[in-house]
Amino acid sequence: MNDIPKIKLEGVTKSFGDNHVLKGVDLEINDRESMVLIGASASGKTLLLKCIVGLVKPDSGSIQIDGVETTDLSPKDRETLMHRMGMLFQQSALFDSQLNWENVAFQLLQDHELSREEAKELAVEKLISVGLTAHAADLLPAEISGGMQKRVGFARSIANSPEIVLLDEPTAGLDPIMTNVINDLILDNVRQLGATVLSITSDTGGARKIGDRIAMLYDGKIIWCGTRDEVDDSGNGFVDQFIHHRGAGPMQLAERAF
Repeated sequence: MNDIPKIKLEGVTKSFGDNHVLKGVDLEINDRESMVLIGASASGKTLLLKCIVGLVKPDSGSIQIDGVETTDLSPKDRETLMHRMGMLFQQSALFDSQLNWENVAFQLLQDHELSREEAKELAVEKLISVGLTAHAADLLPAEISGGMQKRVGFARSIANSPEIVLLDEPTAGLDPIMTNVINDLILDNVRQLGATVLSITSDTGGARKIGDRIAMLYDGKIIWCGTRDEVDDSGNGFVDQFIHHRGAGPMQLAERAF
C-alpha cells in the first residue's frame, strides 16, 4: 500500500485584505479515496478546491500531490498537473455558445491530440455514461434542464480519465430524485476510473453516500475528519449541528460573538 497521500494539505492559508478565509488547513486524502468536505456557506470550501487545482495561489502552506509540492510549480508543470485533474464547478460553468459534446471534450480539443470526430465520439461515450442520450450531445446547454447540465459538467470533469476529481456542490439546486441520480453516477463513474475524489456538498445524505470520509471546514480550519459511519456521532458540536440541520448550536453562538 502506498503510504504517501494522494493529496496533502498543510497549513494552507488565504486572505483577501482583512478577510482571512483559510487559516491553516490540514487535510490528507488517500489514493482512490472519496473525501467529502462539508461546512457552512462562505466558509472557504470552494476557495480550497481552487487552491488545490491551482486557480488560486495560497498565501502560505503546502499542497502536495503524490508527495510533490504544487504551490510553486512552473506554468508547464502546472499544466501537466491539471491534465491529471477534472473539476465540476458549482454552477456547471458550461460554455453556452458550445454544444454539449464540445463542452465535454473542451480540454481534448484544446490539446489537439484528437480530431473533432474522435473527440466527439469520446464525449458522447462520457455523456451516455452519465445517463444522457447521444441526442443531447448536439444540443446547447440552454436547451437542457439544470439536472442535465450538471451531468454534462460531470461528464466534462471525467472526460480525460483523471486521477483526481474535484466536485463543487454537484447536486446543488436539484430535487431529491435527481440528487440521488447524480450521487449514484458519481459513485459508479469514479469507481470505474479508480480516481481520488474531493467533493464539496451541503447535502448531508449525499455526503454519507459518496464519501469514504467526511471533513468539516469551519473558521478557516478543518475541525473534524472521520468516516461516514462516525459522522452521526462525531462528538463535535459543530459537526452535529450541521449534519442534523439544527438551527441552534455552536455555529449560531459563534456568529453572535462577532
